[in-house]
Amino acid sequence: MSTASSNSGSSTPDLSVSVAGIPLKNPVIAASGTFGYGVEFEDVVHLGKLGGLVVKGLSKEPMIGNPPPRLWETAAGMLNAIGLQNIGAQAFLEEKLPRLRNMKNVVVVANVFGYTREDYERTIEILNQGEGIAAYELNVSCPNTEQGGLQFGTDPRSLDEIVATAKRVAQRPLIVKLSPNVTSIAQMAYVAQEAGADALSVINTFVAMAIDPETRKPRIANVTAGLSGPAIKPIAVRMVYDAAHAVKIPVIGMGGISTAADVVEFMLAGASAVQIGTASYWDPCATEKIVDELEEWCTEHHVPRLADLTGGMQLE
Repeated sequence: MSTASSNSGSSTPDLSVSVAGIPLKNPVIAASGTFGYGVEFEDVVHLGKLGGLVVKGLSKEPMIGNPPPRLWETAAGMLNAIGLQNIGAQAFLEEKLPRLRNMKNVVVVANVFGYTREDYERTIEILNQGEGIAAYELNVSCPNTEQGGLQFGTDPRSLDEIVATAKRVAQRPLIVKLSPNVTSIAQMAYVAQEAGADALSVINTFVAMAIDPETRKPRIANVTAGLSGPAIKPIAVRMVYDAAHAVKIPVIGMGGISTAADVVEFMLAGASAVQIGTASYWDPCATEKIVDELEEWCTEHHVPRLADLTGGMQLE
C-alpha cells in the first residue's frame, strides 16, 4: 500500500486497509441483509468504490423468511425480522456471483447461516466451489430465527464448536459476526479467535420489540426483532472497543454508522474496517457518499493514512 507523505498537504489520503489478509481500497463495506446480493445496487452505487460488500445471509437451501410485517421504523433506528430470506447457496453461485465477478474491483464476502453445525458446513462447502468470493462471514448472531443463529452466538461452547467446524471446511478467510446480546462481548470475541476466526464483525442487532397501542398487537409478526441504526451506535462503539482489546485479529465495526465521523469513531475504538447497514435504507447511496466524505475528512484533519487511526483513541 502507498502511504501519502504527511508533509504534502495536497496528496490524496490513503484510505486502504487490510482485514484478514484481504486488501480493501477503503474501510467502507456494505453490510449483509441491507444490500441484497449487491447486484441490486449496481445502478445506484459505484460498487467498485466501496471497500467491499457482504451479501445477504446464505443457507444450504432457499428460505422464505418470516411473515410480514417484518420492518418497523423506530425513533432512532429500525426493527427488522426478515428471517434470513434467501435464494440458497447454490442459486447464489449460479445466478448472482457471475454478475458480481464481472464487476471490476468488487470485494465480495458471503454471509453464511445455518440451523445446525452441519448446515453451516454444507453451505460453506457449496460456496467453496464459487470463484470470486473473498471471505465468509459466519452469522452466529441473527435474533430473528427460531433456531440456530443467536443460539450459537450467545453460548461460548456452541460458538467454539460452530467456528471450529466452519474453519475446518472454509477455503477462504473466516469472519465471525458476533451478537451483542451477551454478557461479555470480549469473552465471545476471544472464544471466536481461539476457535479459528480470522476476523470479527461486531456487532449484529439487539433483540427488541414494539407494540401498537391502538391494536395492542406487536408491530412485527415475529413479535421480537433486531434493532439497528443510530440508537445502538454508542453501545456498538463500546463493544468494538471491548472486542478489539480482547483479541489480536482484526475487528470490523458496525452499528448506526451514517457519516465519515462515525467511521473514524469506530476505527479509533479499534475497528480496522466498518460495515454500513441501516443507512442504506434511508439513502441507497450512503455507502458511496461516506467513502467520499472519508477522503475529505482525512484531508481536512491532515490524516495521510486512515489505517493509522485504528485503536488510536487518546485517553488524555
